[in-house]
Amino acid sequence: MFLRYQDPETNRDIDFVVKKPIVSIGRAPGNDIVFTDALVAPTHANILRKPKNLTIAVVDRGNELYVNGKKTRKADIFPGDTILVGMFELTVHDGAPSASAAPSEVAPERQVDALSRLVAFSNSLMEDTTPNSLFQSLLKEVVELTEAEKGFIIVLQDGKRHLAAAHRIGEEDVDVSRISDSIVENVVDTGKPLIVSNATEDKRFGKAKSVVDLRLSSVMCVPLVYRSEMLGVIYLGNDAVQNLFDNGTLALLQVFAAQASMIVHTALMLNELKLSNTNLRKLLAQGNQGEIIGTCADMKSVFKVLRKVAPTDATVLLLGETGTGKDVVATELHRLSNRAEGPFISINCGAIPENLLESELFGHKKGSFTGATVDKVGKFEAANGGTLFLDEIAEMPANLQVKLLRVLQDRIVERVGDLEGRSVDIRIVAATNKDLQQRIQDGAFREDLFYRLNEVPIHLPALRERGDDIVQLAQYFLSQYAAQYDSGARGFSNPCTKAMKAYYWPGNVRQLQNRVKKAVIMSDRAQLTPEDMGIGRGDKQHIRPLAEAEEAFKIKYIREVLDINDWNKAQTARDLDVDPRTIFRYIEKFDD
Repeated sequence: MFLRYQDPETNRDIDFVVKKPIVSIGRAPGNDIVFTDALVAPTHANILRKPKNLTIAVVDRGNELYVNGKKTRKADIFPGDTILVGMFELTVHDGAPSASAAPSEVAPERQVDALSRLVAFSNSLMEDTTPNSLFQSLLKEVVELTEAEKGFIIVLQDGKRHLAAAHRIGEEDVDVSRISDSIVENVVDTGKPLIVSNATEDKRFGKAKSVVDLRLSSVMCVPLVYRSEMLGVIYLGNDAVQNLFDNGTLALLQVFAAQASMIVHTALMLNELKLSNTNLRKLLAQGNQGEIIGTCADMKSVFKVLRKVAPTDATVLLLGETGTGKDVVATELHRLSNRAEGPFISINCGAIPENLLESELFGHKKGSFTGATVDKVGKFEAANGGTLFLDEIAEMPANLQVKLLRVLQDRIVERVGDLEGRSVDIRIVAATNKDLQQRIQDGAFREDLFYRLNEVPIHLPALRERGDDIVQLAQYFLSQYAAQYDSGARGFSNPCTKAMKAYYWPGNVRQLQNRVKKAVIMSDRAQLTPEDMGIGRGDKQHIRPLAEAEEAFKIKYIREVLDINDWNKAQTARDLDVDPRTIFRYIEKFDD
C-alpha cells in the first residue's frame, strides 16, 4: 500500500510507499513523513503495517486526527480511505504507485515572475482591503501571469456558488455567462485542478452542453483550498486556438493558488469579524426585538404580539419547548411595558419544594411554622408595581393553584399564617413547556386558572423551525465568547453552517449557546467545524414521510377542534365537513 498527499509548495502529488513496520508522521525532521504545519505535533501519529491493512494512531491524546471526516485516536485504514493531519490530507491506495508523465517544465523567468507577483499580492493584503477588492486584485494578477484572456473567481458560501470577481484583458465588462458549469462542478466535486487544453476535442467535456454552447477553446480551473475546506475556484479561459493552456501553466497557477488560499483565508477571517460585529449590531437595532435575535416569520409574529400586549396589563402565557427563550421574552415584555421602572421578579415553580413554594410566592408571618423566625415578603409583594414571571407554571401543586387563582382575581395576597390581606399591583407572565390542555384532562391543572393565565398566549417556535436564525444566534454567541475567552475563533465553516441548520436541536437556543461556548473554549481553529460543535453528519433532524406527517397533523387538528366544541363529535364532524365515523376513527388513535 502507499499514501498520497500534496506538496503545498508545488501542489504536486507525493506517493509514500509503506514498507516499514511503523511509519511516523509529524512536524519534526526525523519523521518518515514530515508536515510543516503548526497544528501538527513534532511526532503526531504512527502508521502500523499489517498483512491486510494499515492502522493509524495518534501519539498523544491531544493530537487531532480525522479518518474519512470522523475524529479518532486510532483506526484501521484501507484503500480509498482519507486521513486528515493538520492541513494535510492523505489518501490510502492499494499496490504500488504508477509512474506518471512529468508535468511540463515552467521557464525560470516565469517562475520568478510568479513569485514576484505573489510577494506583491501578499504585501497589498497588509492594507485594509475589502473581500471584493481582494478577489479582484488576485484575479488580475492570475490573468496576467497565465496570459489568459479572461478569468473568474467563484466562492462557495452556504453550499451555493457566488461570483466574487471577473476580469478580461482590455475590457471593463465581462460576460459572466461564459463559464462552463460542467468544468466548475468537476473541480468543486473532486477538489482537484483541471486543465482542458482544447475543449472542443476533449473526451471528458467536449460534448458537454456548456462547452458546446460557449465554443470554448482552452480552460483551466483550480480550487482555492485552505485546510481541506474549499473556499472557491479560479476559472481561466482562452477563446483563441493559438493560446491554448499547457500543464506548465497549470502548475504555475496551482502554486499561486495554493499560497493565495492561505492569504485570502486570513484576510477573509479578519474582514468577517468586522462584518459580523457590524451585522450583529444592525440585527439587534433593526431586525430583532431588544435582546431577542430572530428574523424568521415565526419570530416576527412573536415580536408583533409583544409590542401590542406589552403596554397593557393583560396576563401573558408563554408556550414552547425547553430552551426556546421564554425567560428572555418575559424580560422583554417587562422592558416594553409601562412597568419597566418597577421590579421584575422571576420564580421557577418546578424548582422549589412544594412545602416551601407557598412561602416563596406569598410570604409568611413570623411564627407561622417552625423556622419562620421573621416576617417574610413573598414574590408577589416583591413584584409590586412591576412584573412577576411564573416559570414552569404547570408544575405548581393543586393547593397553590387555588391561592394563585384568588390572587389573579382579587390582586390580594395573604401571607402564610396571616389573616390580613395585602393589595398588590402586578402584571403576571407565566410560562410552560407542557400541554396545559392535556394537564387539565388529566386533572393536574385547574381549567379556570388556565383561562385566567391564557389571556394572551404566545407560542415560541423551536430552534429547528427558525431557519437562518440558527446561524445568526450562533454567530452572536461566538462573538460574545470569543471576546470573553480571548479566542481566535472567528466564524463557522460552510460544512458547520449546513450541519447546524440541519441539526434537530432538542435543547433549542440554550443547547446552541452551550455548544458554541464549548467550541470556542476547546477549539484552536479560526473557523469552527461540525466536530467542534459536536454535530455528526447523521445528526440531522428527523424528516417524516409526507403521508406520516399528514396523518399526525390530522390527529392533532381533530383533537383541537374537539376541544373547541367541548368534545361534541357530531358538531366537530359538521365543522370539518367529514363523516362522523371519521371522528370516531381518529379518536381511537389519540392514545397511540
